[in-house]
Amino acid sequence: MTDHSKYKAALLKRLSELDKRLHAIEAELDAPHSKDWDEAAVEHEGDEVLEGLGTSGQEEIRRIQAALERMRAGEYGFCVKCGEAIAVARLDVVPDAPLCSGCAAG
Repeated sequence: MTDHSKYKAALLKRLSELDKRLHAIEAELDAPHSKDWDEAAVEHEGDEVLEGLGTSGQEEIRRIQAALERMRAGEYGFCVKCGEAIAVARLDVVPDAPLCSGCAAG
């Protein structure tokens, strides 16, 4: 079994960062809004941006958890579509990559 400790460490670090960011977003969304109509409209637009960031963060968390599960199963580093090894250069950039470059492109 290949040593994927550097990827696991990177994934766990990113997971921690996302957790902190999502908690901050949640706190901001739960903050009371202004009673002034104009300010409330601006705050609402900001809330929509925060919700989008939260959604993308949750999707990234799911990808990271899937990668960690592949590590536990001994399947990390192999394309989930074709079964070929994922290039180390690709994993260095996208450690949660489930697909090799060929399958990701096509």
